[in-house]
Amino acid sequence: MLFSNITILDENFEVKENMYVAVKADRIEYIGKEKPLEDYGRVYDGKGKLLMPGFVNSHAHGAMTLMRGYGENLKLNDWLETKVYPFEDQFDHDAVYWSTMLSMAESLKYGIVSSSDMYFWIDDMVKAISDSKTKINLSRSIVCFDDSDIWDLPSVKEMERCVKAYHGGAGGRILMDASVHAEYTNTLKSTRQLAQYTKDLGINMHVHASETKFEHEECKKRHGVTPTRFFYDNGVFDTRATAAHLVWAEDEDLDLLKEKDVTVCVNPLSNMKLASGIANVPKFLDKGIRVAIGTDSVASNNSLNFFEEMKTFAMASKVMLGDPTVITPKETLMAATVNGMVGQGRLDSGLVKEGFKADLIVVDLDQPNMHPIHNLLNNLVYSGDGPVTMTMVDGEVLYEEGNYYSIDIERTIFEADKATERILKKI
Repeated sequence: MLFSNITILDENFEVKENMYVAVKADRIEYIGKEKPLEDYGRVYDGKGKLLMPGFVNSHAHGAMTLMRGYGENLKLNDWLETKVYPFEDQFDHDAVYWSTMLSMAESLKYGIVSSSDMYFWIDDMVKAISDSKTKINLSRSIVCFDDSDIWDLPSVKEMERCVKAYHGGAGGRILMDASVHAEYTNTLKSTRQLAQYTKDLGINMHVHASETKFEHEECKKRHGVTPTRFFYDNGVFDTRATAAHLVWAEDEDLDLLKEKDVTVCVNPLSNMKLASGIANVPKFLDKGIRVAIGTDSVASNNSLNFFEEMKTFAMASKVMLGDPTVITPKETLMAATVNGMVGQGRLDSGLVKEGFKADLIVVDLDQPNMHPIHNLLNNLVYSGDGPVTMTMVDGEVLYEEGNYYSIDIERTIFEADKATERILKKI
């Protein structure tokens, strides 16, 4: 495909107008002012459009989409105990598959090309990702409350089998990570064993850390250290890792995260909705820590609208610190795109750059909310709500102008609603 006369966010997140961008197979082959001589097939008229890197949802639980709006105005523990866990107990293969498909459809609509997800029912999620042709870093979240050897746990056996079966699958679109769910859901022994397994294989780690003040302080009572220090001391960060939330991170934590090059994924809307707090993003950025953005689950968000997430990400710290100068639109856009790709270990994606994967979105600029354009980056972060008119993954158009090319959207909505009704009758 050849994008013609289109505005782009280049590899430095600078705006360039009237550009040609050529995509061949799964890569960006050419970017320039002059029309290339080679025939790249379809020519896309880019007038009034912006081509930019696709978004990366760096912390998600895609199969929880069936719980959108199900448990509201509850404290976190009440929400989990009275709503989430009873609902999840009734999950079956169809429910997980169609919930994940619904999540992928919503992701494509809002320009999300890749997600980092931790959950269970991995086989069904992998099938949905494969069918939808999206990208994912997927981990079977591990929980262990006793002194069991983790290799005796069915969850760990599932994890090991899925890593062997699916890592690098679908042409590299599917990567399997490991996941110590959290410090408070694992013993010292299980944490160390899973950390060693992850390090030996050289795969990524994905954890929850310091999401709530209660969690953070209870860890200090149990172990005498913060969750970040607990993970650091026990090898969890000895491989590429993403730590979600870090709302209550302390100054020493930041030094440890920087030392281990951990990607911190901030989830502003979910943390606000559950009253968990606001992560101090400027502190992370000042320390040189890579910061990415996630939605968490739709059950606690309640959407995958990444424009909404970016705006909240950019504004939350301003309010918390009383400083309107912190967090720039460029820092926000990088957190939403390339930082997430680097965190996933996809070092050849996340930028509009020759040789990089064509994981791209087109945003319609001919909308009232996008004019006038004093600064396009400002508009994208503070005024944008899309619409995303095209989402491309590995050079293949999966969504365009409301049409899905890898998902039967009517059936997906029907089956997701049917699965929800079936579960509610059992609770």
